[in-house]
Formats: sequence, C-alpha cells, structure tokens
Amino acid sequence: MKVVLIQCVKKKKPYRCKVKDLYDSTWFHYAWCYAQSQKPDKIFILSAKYGLVDPEMEIEPYEETLNDKPNSEICTWASNLLDSLRQRTDVTKDTFVILAGEKYRRNLDDHLDKCTIPMKGLKIGQQLKWLKARCTQ
Repeated sequence: MKVVLIQCVKKKKPYRCKVKDLYDSTWFHYAWCYAQSQKPDKIFILSAKYGLVDPEMEIEPYEETLNDKPNSEICTWASNLLDSLRQRTDVTKDTFVILAGEKYRRNLDDHLDKCTIPMKGLKIGQQLKWLKARCTQ
C-alpha cells in the first residue's frame, strides 16, 4: 500500500469543514495535488493538534503548531501519531511519502521501513516551486 503524509499549515478556513478543505495555503494546495498525483491508497494529514487525521474527517479550525513546542512534546506527539499510523497501516510493508518539514517528521521516518521524503532539505520557497512544477504538468 502507498501512503502519503502531508503536514498541516497555519492558514485555515475560519469554519468547521473536512480536513482536506480546511488548510488554505498555496503550499498545502500544491502538496494535496502532488499527493493525489501519486495515486496513493491513503492520504493522511499530520496535524499538530489532532495527530494523524483522515482528510475526510471534519474538524474545527485551530491554532497550534509544532514549531514552538519543546522536543519532549514533539516526541510525545510523534509517538501518538505512530501509534495511530500502526493502527491504519503496516509500517514495515507499506510505502510512505512524507511531505513535511523536519519537526513534523522527526521521530517518524526512522520507524517507517519504506519511506521517501522528496523535498528533504528544501526551504519553504523551494518546496513550493518543487510542488508547483509537479502539479502543473
């Protein structure tokens, strides 16, 4: 099974809606487009507040990020996220594509046997350019 994991973003619609529609940034729209182009079996969102989230789930907008959390909280978040991922996927056999920054994938990618991070090392502007090039072909 192929699974794409997309990081949440700060900019959100101001009302309850499906997760795939909640995040309202250019980066997220291109990441979603790229994820779908990979023809995955599943796509999940890595939410700073809710952990591993199904894109069809409805949630309220929130203001939370991993960027200002201490390492101990990020480790707890990642551990809980991995538990959820293990319940929904096979972390030893499935192939994972991670579209997320270092803080969101820290303590995560080492536990996934088949994992690619196509934008690893790219700054946000470079990521946007990379995603856009793959979504407008």
